Amino acid sequence: QVQLVESGGGVVQPGGSLRLSCVASEITFSRYTMTWYRQAPGKEREWVASISSGGTTYYADSMKGRFTISRDNSKNTVYLQMNSLKPEDTAVYYCNARFVGPDYWGQGTQVTVSS
Repeated sequence: QVQLVESGGGVVQPGGSLRLSCVASEITFSRYTMTWYRQAPGKEREWVASISSGGTTYYADSMKGRFTISRDNSKNTVYLQMNSLKPEDTAVYYCNARFVGPDYWGQGTQVTVSS
């Protein structure tokens, strides 16, 4: 059974940093494009960043320069390094795996940016 398990969320002050991780199992991880999404209360799910199987990265404009997506295929893990966090970054962050066939989703990890 395919599983994506996110971790690393928490409460951080504005200007702080967090690193999220998403570990995948039962997929050939290296073939998948991995993506982070987020969903704030009362808002639609929002694309954050993606990394292709070849390592090319893509970012939403509001995350450029603050967030970095990376992957370690040897660990079946995708990361999201988040710096200079703002209160508006508060959301549940989800990881997504896409290749062919259905997408796979994790259960999400809560990030709260508050003083």
